[in-house]
Amino acid sequence: MVFKHERCWFALTMLLLVLPLGACARSEAASRTPVVFWHEMTGPGQEQLKQFAKEFNASQTKYRVEPQFEGNYNEAVQKILHTHGTSASPAVFQSMDVSTSQLYHAKIGTPMQHFIDRDHYDINQTSPVARAFYSQNGNQISMPFNTSQPVLYYNASLLKRLGIKAPPVDPSYSDITRVAKAISAKSHGKVKGLTVEEYGWLFEQFMANGNEHLANHEDGRTGIPTKVQLNTPGTQAAMKWVRENIQAGDFIDYGAGSQAESNEIAAFLAGKLGIFIQSSAYISQLLAGTKDELGITYYPHQDGKPRNGVAVGGASLWISNDKPKDVQQGAWEFVKYVMTAKAQAQWQAATGYLALNKDSQKQPILQKLYKQHPSAQIPSQQLATIKANTANSGVFMEGVIQERNLAQTAMAQIYNGKDINKALAIAEKGLNRTVASTNQANHYK
Repeated sequence: MVFKHERCWFALTMLLLVLPLGACARSEAASRTPVVFWHEMTGPGQEQLKQFAKEFNASQTKYRVEPQFEGNYNEAVQKILHTHGTSASPAVFQSMDVSTSQLYHAKIGTPMQHFIDRDHYDINQTSPVARAFYSQNGNQISMPFNTSQPVLYYNASLLKRLGIKAPPVDPSYSDITRVAKAISAKSHGKVKGLTVEEYGWLFEQFMANGNEHLANHEDGRTGIPTKVQLNTPGTQAAMKWVRENIQAGDFIDYGAGSQAESNEIAAFLAGKLGIFIQSSAYISQLLAGTKDELGITYYPHQDGKPRNGVAVGGASLWISNDKPKDVQQGAWEFVKYVMTAKAQAQWQAATGYLALNKDSQKQPILQKLYKQHPSAQIPSQQLATIKANTANSGVFMEGVIQERNLAQTAMAQIYNGKDINKALAIAEKGLNRTVASTNQANHYK
């Protein structure tokens, strides 16, 4: 029998044993350097970022990464600019591709090149095309992270049922026109052959793949852009290709914006659309949404001209220069962690964004994915087989959002019958006005 005073002594002893353990845990947590990480990911991307932070925090005892969702890309950029230099700013943050020039000129980040050089970090393990987008004057500004490429999707099972030969992996415009016409004809109009969203990003890719620069100074890579061109032989050829399919009745226009993307994907998954061009980031959604075999090709190119390659989309990781050195070091350690072959493979499998570490393709999780869905490897192959140059490394210019709006308007006008030359010329004139006023406001010469 245990007496009352013995039970009290037992409880007190256990309490004294537990208290130091709890104090140690709190002490360890308090001794870690917090690294606040701002991002804009939702859904699977957000969950994977949480997992990365959890794994990184468990892998060492010096830093504690704290991921925080900060809204969409545009909202996050404004928060980053407005909080810089205050205690509210993040240590590491994710920022969209088109804000790169703006953030670079705002001088709010410590260039990744600083850490790369100091640690002799092997940056060559990361995709050169993705690196080129976020570089300037040979220096890595930020680290490419959630990266996509535009590709062409087609319903491979539908083509087999209709007895249509699939397009080649590296198709020309006429290769796609052939398949689109055959889909419409053999389905007796029940399935539309093709759509190309009214989207400025896709418009830019027609230029990149044709080895054309949108802005002077080699798309802003050798100086501040002072002049732009949207009305070029390449863009005229691309719009004539779209117009040809519209006039033949094989094309369906879903308009622009997120609603257009949702509608085209819904039509594709429902078997009402055979072909569309869109970001490789949609692969996971498409694979999960249909039992049909998904076909993927590289971005189509003009007949008689080899592909030059397309630019990446997505966002990169930056390290704030307003934080103490130890916090910046923690941010860099986390960046290195998420760029490992294993982490990048997990990222691609979970989200559909492309793994940028070259060794990621050997990881079991991607090998399993490619075995189940061979076409899922095509976007990575497209990225790996492109030689980076100033035409396919993205436009380093402020005002890219305005450019995309103007290009989108021109595409909508062309799709609805307006003269191609006139529509592109008007957009080009408007963009040159925007560039001039932006440079004047920023005192760029």
